[in-house]
Amino acid sequence: MLYCAHMPVIAVDKPLNLTSHDVVNRARRLRGTKRVGHTGTLDPLATGVLVLCTDESTKVVQFMEYDSKDYLAWVSLGAGTPTLDAQGPISAAAPVPELSAGQIITALAGFVGPQKQIPPQYSAIQVGGQRAYAVARAGGEIELPARDVTVHSLDLLGVYRSVQAAPRTFDPQTWNPVTWEAAAGGLTFTLPEPLGEFPTLLLRASVGSGTYLRSLARDIGAALGVPAHLAGLVRTRVGRYGLRDAVQIEDLPGAQGIEDLAALHFPHIEATETQARELRQGKRPAHTASGRHTVTLNGELVAVVDGDGEHLRVVRAWA
Repeated sequence: MLYCAHMPVIAVDKPLNLTSHDVVNRARRLRGTKRVGHTGTLDPLATGVLVLCTDESTKVVQFMEYDSKDYLAWVSLGAGTPTLDAQGPISAAAPVPELSAGQIITALAGFVGPQKQIPPQYSAIQVGGQRAYAVARAGGEIELPARDVTVHSLDLLGVYRSVQAAPRTFDPQTWNPVTWEAAAGGLTFTLPEPLGEFPTLLLRASVGSGTYLRSLARDIGAALGVPAHLAGLVRTRVGRYGLRDAVQIEDLPGAQGIEDLAALHFPHIEATETQARELRQGKRPAHTASGRHTVTLNGELVAVVDGDGEHLRVVRAWA
């Protein structure tokens, strides 16, 4: 059997001030393997769900990188920073006018749906062989093209006089999908040190792959006529993995996780022996399926395929 009993797709609750690469390195050491990848970067000043794939399960990373993601976001108005988050320093400041909840909700509604978004200068995006953050740290700036992103939903949970006054303890109220609300009990999140006392919006966001919440914070501020930065961020869901299911880093050695097949949310085809053999040989067996599917033989993962209604084409095969 290709994937073994330790079931190596694992959701980790990333702590504050660690990079995603830091978590990968710790997972390599704690799991005793060099083969660890993740399905989507989480900034150092953000916490929450980071999905790791270890050993043979690194093959599924490419199919999970495009999962949608949910967040709780604290957006402070009246101060902007080069990094667009609480790393600072403050590079732009302006008084914040009186804003009604209706004005804020109307501004937020303008960001729901497909849109173009300019990534942060402090990001790992490469242009002409240069990382944007490396140029930014050297005092330069790269012209980053706007990217196609999608914001599925953007809800205002509250407006507070400062990030210090905003709630940090939350609990999911429903489970499908998980909807996090401020609560007396539940999980209490650690946010970065605030840059000052600025009016702060508490938001719940569901976004498609590639969406930068730091850029969204900047753009929300612009829509309201003031500079803004992301004062805190918690990722509560990646694909099928919720924060309630995530393990702490120190618990990685004994973490069970789930199998590759369960991690892939595609329609399923149970293959014949002949079809499985042909797929593993890179051939295109006849089949009426259309679109992306997982293929199994006797419950074991054989391949991820694309069907055109007549044949199956292998995207990735498992031996």
